[in-house]
Amino acid sequence: MRLFEEFREPLLRYGLSLGIDVHDAEEVVQETFLALFQHLRQGRSRKNLRGWIFRVTHNLALKRCYAIKALRARTEPGELMVQEPPDPGPTPEQQFSDWQRRRQLLAVVQALPQTDQNCLRLRAEGLRYREIAAVLGVSLGTVSMSLARSFSRLIRADGR
Repeated sequence: MRLFEEFREPLLRYGLSLGIDVHDAEEVVQETFLALFQHLRQGRSRKNLRGWIFRVTHNLALKRCYAIKALRARTEPGELMVQEPPDPGPTPEQQFSDWQRRRQLLAVVQALPQTDQNCLRLRAEGLRYREIAAVLGVSLGTVSMSLARSFSRLIRADGR
C-alpha cells in the first residue's frame, strides 16, 4: 500500500508523458502494481524496486501506445470520432512549468518597491493610469514610470 501511495502519481505522470491518455495511464499503473504484487509474491528480487516499477510502467505504456496506433490503423476514420477526445488540459509537465513561472514572477513582484506593487495591483484590477494616480496620490508620470519599470523587470524575469 505504501508503494502504491508513493509511486502512483509519478507513474501516472510518466505514463502520460509517453503519450497515452489518462484512462490508459491509470490502467497501466494498475497493471504495474499487479505485476509488482506477483513479482514479490514469487519471492523475486526486491533490489531497486523503484527502477523496476518505472521500467514495467514504461514497457506497459509503450505496449499501450503501439496497441492504440495499431487500432487506429485498422479503424475507419469516422469510427475514431466515437472515442473520447483527448484531455485538452495541460499536461503535468506544463502544470509544473506554469507553477514555476508563477512562483518566479511573484518573487519579482514582491521584490518591487511598494509603490510599484500598488501600481501593478491597481492596473491588474483594470484601473487606468489616471485612476491609479488618484488612488495613490502620485503624479501620472510616476504611475507611468512605475508600471514601465515593473513590466520591464517582469519581462526580463520571464524570458519569453
